[in-house]
Amino acid sequence: MTHDGLDAAHRRAEQAARQSYGRLLAILSARTRDIAASEDALHDAFARALERWPQDGVPERPEAWLLQVARHRTLDAWRHAQVQDAAAHSLLLLAQDVHDEPQGQAAVPDERLRLLFVCAHPAIDGAARAPLMLQTVLGLDAARIANAFLVAPATLGQRLVRAKARIRAAGIGFEYPRADELPRRLQDVLDGIYAAYGTGWDDVEGTDASHRGLTLEAIELGRILCALMPGEPEPRGLLALMLFCESRAHARRDAQGAYVPLDAQDPARWNDGMRLEAEQQLASAAARGVVGAYQLEAAIQSAHTQRCLGMAVPPEALVALYDGLLALRPSIGAQVSRACALAAAQGPAAGLQALDTIDAQRVASYQPYWAARAHLLGAGGQVNAARAAYARASGLASQPAVRAYLEQAARRLG
Repeated sequence: MTHDGLDAAHRRAEQAARQSYGRLLAILSARTRDIAASEDALHDAFARALERWPQDGVPERPEAWLLQVARHRTLDAWRHAQVQDAAAHSLLLLAQDVHDEPQGQAAVPDERLRLLFVCAHPAIDGAARAPLMLQTVLGLDAARIANAFLVAPATLGQRLVRAKARIRAAGIGFEYPRADELPRRLQDVLDGIYAAYGTGWDDVEGTDASHRGLTLEAIELGRILCALMPGEPEPRGLLALMLFCESRAHARRDAQGAYVPLDAQDPARWNDGMRLEAEQQLASAAARGVVGAYQLEAAIQSAHTQRCLGMAVPPEALVALYDGLLALRPSIGAQVSRACALAAAQGPAAGLQALDTIDAQRVASYQPYWAARAHLLGAGGQVNAARAAYARASGLASQPAVRAYLEQAARRLG
């Protein structure tokens, strides 16, 4: 095969891994009832694709080809282990039929959502549930997931290994929980979907454009969850939150790729369709009369949006929303954001005082804290301290565009 043909085959395999890994793993796991074994089989299938596709050409239906190879791998493993029990034998017979999956897209989301609820099983350690969803449903590596949850990759990797071992040992089934179990697992599923959205959002400047698709997949899963549980307000709150954020995605960079903060964004570049749908979803959630953390986060985004559109939003209203959010789900991010809202309402000194109440060890490497601190110090006239905080914030920034913005802000001090 020519060099161009080799590159084309590798690109198609990479595309299949990005777009279909989670769906394929969900389908395979539903049959094998073993996440770890299904991952091994799927990895072997991709390795086989990298060997065969450059020589034989990319198949007409690459995902079906990968699923067939992975199923054959699990079938061989079962035969090698001489599986004899009736239940496993039934699974083996099912696995022999490689053409029985629905070819339409309608069945795909059900498999992904099923696996999300499996990962939220109460027998799995709570700290591992959302990361397990990101790895099994979306195929993200441990290092990227660890960055999303602000933990060391080695620590996160150990959690995932233990979680998968627990699934295997406990014989956790791949089916939806009973109706009375759904609310108990819902929060973890919501957290997993939002974490998936966040991993794609981080790459908005284009450093890894392949992961931008995760934002749209997360929104799709949010819609499916709203349809599955129409009486629950928090799925609608989460969907509204993601839609508010996604509606502004194209305004976060200017024509030269420079970072644009929310206050300086051009609303004309926002996606009005997404923004209006977000408002509708938030109103629908609020009408159910049960306040949740995702609804409050969406309400905060709504307030920021309205303010940028020229509507009068009292700064005290944002402080109250953050107070409610912290009461329901305290986090470092919410504390830092509340301090900024407090500064808008009462002045930079009040914001700095709020920042000072946060545990210094917890924010030592938290970039948004140092960016907020630098801004408030500069607004209060403490130029030297502001420069030092900007230097620390820019050093912690992972995105070049954000780093450049912070460095420019430091230069404007004086």
